[in-house]
Amino acid sequence: MNSRDDEVTILAIESSCDETAAAVVKNGREVCSNVISSQIALHTLYGGVVPEIASRKHIEKINQVVKEALVQADCTLSQMDAVAVTCGPGLVGALLVGVSMAKALSFAADIPLIGVHHIEGHISANYIENKDLEPPFLCLVVSGGHTHLVRVCDYGEYEILGRTRDDAAGEAFDKVARAIGLGYPGGPKIDKVSREGNPDAIHFPRAKVDEADLDFSFSGLKSAVLNYLNDCHMKEIPICQADVAASFQKAVIDVLVEHSMTAVQRYGAKRFAIAGGVASNTGLRAALAAACEERGVRFYHPSPILCTDNAAMIGAAAYYEYRRGVRHGYDLNAIPNLRLGERV
Repeated sequence: MNSRDDEVTILAIESSCDETAAAVVKNGREVCSNVISSQIALHTLYGGVVPEIASRKHIEKINQVVKEALVQADCTLSQMDAVAVTCGPGLVGALLVGVSMAKALSFAADIPLIGVHHIEGHISANYIENKDLEPPFLCLVVSGGHTHLVRVCDYGEYEILGRTRDDAAGEAFDKVARAIGLGYPGGPKIDKVSREGNPDAIHFPRAKVDEADLDFSFSGLKSAVLNYLNDCHMKEIPICQADVAASFQKAVIDVLVEHSMTAVQRYGAKRFAIAGGVASNTGLRAALAAACEERGVRFYHPSPILCTDNAAMIGAAAYYEYRRGVRHGYDLNAIPNLRLGERV
């Protein structure tokens, strides 16, 4: 184990959904390796993630991914100060593979075990490439399973300002992409096709939650797109796939940006970050960058590879947990519905 107080090296594991990932991260900001084994091609056959298949593939890949992460970092398990792992939220079977592996490695090397919240990982991805970013700041987390507007009060301390009441933004992207014949994964495909369409061709609704103006709702938007498609089919009106994609994406982006800037103004934020798989959407990045610039707010975002599920972000989050003295026992379990801010 590294005995120097000024350097902490962590082996991190992520297996919450359909990526088997491992990384070696130093001091929460320096990525020594970041290995990801994606299952996208496999799940594309079924139009979405199949939990049982995901779990089995994690079992097949976890050993080689961890070994490759150590090799690429040119280090051994005995040189790690801790092993960190996503313990929730996510698919329970997929999470259990990573948690079991991390506990085994922790026991074998006699090093601390740290369970990490998946969303904390996404937020912490911003620390890796933005060395100047420190709390407090606001962060919009947008992924296939989550849409959160969060105030990062300190490392490991979060206040949820708004969340989705139904579908997550990424989930809506996947469902609409399937409906217009783009297939899975929906987010990147809609982003690409939207560049060829007219975002003002079709007006889709922008939902508001009256009693909680920072909360989100995307189920009505999804239904509006489906109703539009059904109406066109019934009336035998040609459907322009690119226009539908662009108009839908603009409706999502408008709501995300509006809520984000409302929070920026309300809380006097000077720094705003974005995280999660949908954070790699080019339209959303451009709209938020412009909105932040207009208000004199510094805008932070990770590279696309750090927006999708990866272990480097788990290592970044774990570093600050390690510094706070967080350690977990071998009774650490997978918690599929773990809420942001809940401690395990």
